[in-house]
Amino acid sequence: MAKRYNLLECSFVDAQEWFKETDTVLVPVGSCEKHGAHVPLGTDSITTISVTERAAKLANVPHTPLLPFGYSPHHMGEVGEGCGTITLAAETFRRVLHDIARSLIFHGANKIVFVSHHGSNTKPIDELLRKLRYHTGAFVAWYKTPTERECEVVKGILEGPPEETPGWHAGEMETAQVMAYNIELVDMSRAVNDRAHAPRWMGPEFSKIDGTATVKFRGSENIIVPMEHHEYSDHATIGNPFRGTPEKGLKLFEKEAEHLAAFIEEVKKFPFKVENRDFPERA
Repeated sequence: MAKRYNLLECSFVDAQEWFKETDTVLVPVGSCEKHGAHVPLGTDSITTISVTERAAKLANVPHTPLLPFGYSPHHMGEVGEGCGTITLAAETFRRVLHDIARSLIFHGANKIVFVSHHGSNTKPIDELLRKLRYHTGAFVAWYKTPTERECEVVKGILEGPPEETPGWHAGEMETAQVMAYNIELVDMSRAVNDRAHAPRWMGPEFSKIDGTATVKFRGSENIIVPMEHHEYSDHATIGNPFRGTPEKGLKLFEKEAEHLAAFIEEVKKFPFKVENRDFPERA
């Protein structure tokens, strides 16, 4: 029987064997949110689970099933505009991830690595990671798949110049990744080559080059503004999706998985031992 890496597919006996073999577990965290009209709402989830599955096999560690919902309030838009987007409140998001981690720790995990392709999932999590470490002694980390302003890992695969923001929302990278996952989910007749801009209500003194939470003012990008995605991206696309190919997407998955697996191999060496395995609801 082939080895099962997804705990959802394991029996409890299989899971027992995993926790005897390793104390490290991956937790993939996706999102269900508005992207360009040519790719699905689950674009970030597709990348997250595709990279996690490959990395788990390379590093020989188990992973939980994908959590398909994340922190995406800025994609909700006006009524009907971000149709299909499902977001968790920050408090709910932290609580769900906390309970997943504490469940794994209860059964023997000492090291937990959350994996996500959705950039905004990082916004509510510092408190969570610290709480888990402080309360249990476990090693916890958040692995953001290489994308957006941090594309060094996949350097040489993406072809778009910086002004095309190749690693951003529904652009070259994400279109290629969905194509590699299932090309039938992509409708390039709907694709638009587009860029971000500062919200128009801010006026001409402000500009914006991508999907970060910041705007530029007088040459400086030190101002964080809570913006709705539709206020700075007209088509929910930041980049050039026409550069995407299935071959490129597969290379991206493999390179990202290789990097994540290498990180996991180092994590295995970290001298962390859980001090408190009580599950809060049972304590």
